[in-house]
Amino acid sequence: MKLAIIFFLLISLAESITVFFDPLLGMALFGVILLATLIIPALKDHYRDSRLILSLSLVPMVRIISLSMPLAGLEQIWWFPIMYLPLFLASVVLMYMLGLRFGDVGFKIKPLLANIAIALSGIGLGFIEYLIIRPEPIISDLTWQSGLLAGLILFLTTGLVEELIFRGVMQKTALEHFGSKGIIYTSLIFAVLHLGFLSAADVIFVFFAGLYFAWASMKTGSLAGVILAHGATNTVLFVIAPFFF
Repeated sequence: MKLAIIFFLLISLAESITVFFDPLLGMALFGVILLATLIIPALKDHYRDSRLILSLSLVPMVRIISLSMPLAGLEQIWWFPIMYLPLFLASVVLMYMLGLRFGDVGFKIKPLLANIAIALSGIGLGFIEYLIIRPEPIISDLTWQSGLLAGLILFLTTGLVEELIFRGVMQKTALEHFGSKGIIYTSLIFAVLHLGFLSAADVIFVFFAGLYFAWASMKTGSLAGVILAHGATNTVLFVIAPFFF
């Protein structure tokens, strides 16, 4: 448990340095954290500690990839597939290293009605978060074609990939390590990675949204609802609401 807390503090420090001081220094610290998450499990004999720490390797990957990809000159919507494809591949590789299959981390549709209700809740979450941070739209004009394309990209990236990382792989190992309190741990990390919006209110909101997603996926045993809810949240937040409010 001590190692898990130390890694959470290091991740929080690295993200704070990245956002508030020097992105290069922050990326360097994330690089050190990444190496540690890969080396320590090989040296440590504790099964649950090793699995959780190895799953945490996805966190520094998120930030290192987002900071190092050549995105200048591209419309913002195209940043997402470029950044999230390597994260998806890394997540799948890590799953198999941990002995997990897609079904083990919640890739199932049932319970259908519960997942539909969870998915629809993402629309309200998107409007609430928009009122907190009021971001600029990630597309230049809102038409049916551009809106559908942007929504599809966000569902497949922030929805699918982030939920696979946080409520799939990481939550699986956190629940093994902490029991049901593991959803608090993963939600805290999820919230810390939103410091870049420079809003304390948003970090708090994202923590509780992440906790809700974590609880919902734990109760249903499925990622389907939270993948759709997360995608809907970000579609409203970055594509729809900025053009109407």
